Amino acid sequence: MQGMEFNPLASGDRQVVQSYGDGGFRVTGTRHVGSILIFPFQILAWPVVSTDDLTIECLMPMIEATPRVEILLLGTGRRMLAVPPAVLRHYRDAGLSVDVMDTGAACRTYNVLTVEDRRVAAALIAVD
Repeated sequence: MQGMEFNPLASGDRQVVQSYGDGGFRVTGTRHVGSILIFPFQILAWPVVSTDDLTIECLMPMIEATPRVEILLLGTGRRMLAVPPAVLRHYRDAGLSVDVMDTGAACRTYNVLTVEDRRVAAALIAVD
């Protein structure tokens, strides 16, 4: 896999992003093609390819997660891009702290916060 590789700290049984690029991610030793929703103990395929696809509905697993997510990292691709204001408002009104950044920064931040045992999740748009 070409792309950016990380050397995340040991995380026990938590999911950590080891690399991203080539249209996917390597998470805890497993390759995932396409965009993903990642939680400390679960990964879901996510049918989003750009910020144009972002809707309130496509992020519902973040609200429905158990344990409850407190921090949502939204990786928008190669660069940080604008997210529809209604989407951000909906999730902030639901009590999530939403941080928008490029996918690489979201991967790194997710790894740090999950190792710190924070209730974090990331919605990561894949990059080539």
